[in-house]
Amino acid sequence: MTTHTTGTFTYSSWDEATTGESPDGAKLARATVVNTFSGGITAEGTSCVYAITYLTGKTGVCRGYEMVTGALDGRRGGFVLDQHATFGEDGVVHCTFEVVAGSGTGELAGLSGTGAFTAVPGEPTVPYTFDYRLD
Repeated sequence: MTTHTTGTFTYSSWDEATTGESPDGAKLARATVVNTFSGGITAEGTSCVYAITYLTGKTGVCRGYEMVTGALDGRRGGFVLDQHATFGEDGVVHCTFEVVAGSGTGELAGLSGTGAFTAVPGEPTVPYTFDYRLD
């Protein structure tokens, strides 16, 4: 049975560094991020790493992995999210994510699931949705 949960997260920190640039304006960057989740997922101080491709100064794609340790609807443990995102001229980030198979620990062993969020520039909190199963 699939369970649907929602909540929000906030960026505690975002540290980004350029790793390469091309003459036509494309750029590669790496970001390390710390988030705090509330709602269905509760976790403080997650560990997240993004590889970012800027196609222009404001548009691009990124992929990241986030280690979440805390609770999911009251069950304690941890898991890793594999994230895929796009962002456009308006700065809005559209991201989908899925639990990395086999990454669930504690009461979250056997966790699988997918979710999404849309981050709007200037908004301090980001709402997420998450559909999951515990086998």
